[in-house]
Amino acid sequence: MSDERLLNPNPDESDQQAEKSLRPRKLAEFIGQGKVVEQLRIAITAAKARGEPLDHTLFYGPPGLGKTSLAGVVANEMGVNMKVTSGPAIERAGDLAAILTNLQKDDVLFIDEVHRLNRAVEEVLYPAMEDFALDLIVGKGPGARNLRLSLPRFTAVGATTRLALLTSPLRDRFVSVHRLEFYNDAAMHEIVARSARILGMPTTSEGAFEIGRRARGTPRIANRLLRRVRDYAQVVAQGEITLDVARAALDTLEVDELGLDENDRRLLRTIIELFEGGPVGLSTLAAALAEEVDAIEDVYEPFLLQLGFLQRTPRGRVATRRAYEHLDVPYVERTASNSDPDAPRQNRMW
Repeated sequence: MSDERLLNPNPDESDQQAEKSLRPRKLAEFIGQGKVVEQLRIAITAAKARGEPLDHTLFYGPPGLGKTSLAGVVANEMGVNMKVTSGPAIERAGDLAAILTNLQKDDVLFIDEVHRLNRAVEEVLYPAMEDFALDLIVGKGPGARNLRLSLPRFTAVGATTRLALLTSPLRDRFVSVHRLEFYNDAAMHEIVARSARILGMPTTSEGAFEIGRRARGTPRIANRLLRRVRDYAQVVAQGEITLDVARAALDTLEVDELGLDENDRRLLRTIIELFEGGPVGLSTLAAALAEEVDAIEDVYEPFLLQLGFLQRTPRGRVATRRAYEHLDVPYVERTASNSDPDAPRQNRMW
């Protein structure tokens, strides 16, 4: 179900093609993430002055914030090629060995979802990142011997939404680690306005701001909303995205003032109405919503946590007062009796 969501920050194939045309190619074109951009600018300038490849770099944070775009920007700024792969795609150590031996000097190797590399593959990656060497076992049994092949110096760029799932040896081999934050409304306004210009869509500043502020601080979602609002403007309005057109289109898409869609509201209502506000375990909540646990953790929760609508506790998820107020549901203060899951149900206030 989550893959069908308009506000799902994980793109399908058609979304990926559309996003490529909207991605920045230089640091000067990249909007937001000021600290990360400035640190990269310094590192790239220094590496180019020394005539060396950039240090291995890791980007982490919620999906849709620009990790892949920044990897492309790094390669363009360094003037080198970028090879793209992902953790799940590299199933065997031999797959990674084939990729590494095809790299050219100073190339960028971008590994998306790097936390999903299996341990056998990681063992091959360690010496490649640290010593620019590939260790191979030739032969079998007593006659087997180790063969070390030199690799050209390259830059490994990893991206992950789950930093904690990276093993310590792999994480330690990334010299530069950058966390990407959700974007503020001003940055989102700039991103939507830029994308509208690239798409050739007439858009007022107010219309762009309205789309940006409802995009959950995520550029990928903003670009997806822009394309949907563009369709509405062309069919229902006069072809221009004004404030009124943007509001009408987003209301039609059931994206509310804070950027929540019906699936977000359904999750909050489930906790409030079915589980009395929580705490409720993640697996239980996923079963009640007919969703995958990973979808709730990666797609739903990050923005709800940022808004303060949801709390993670040792005993499960809890809906906060803000969630009740947003859904216009009366909030009742929790007491010792109603917060204790072992207390008799008749003694609970709700």
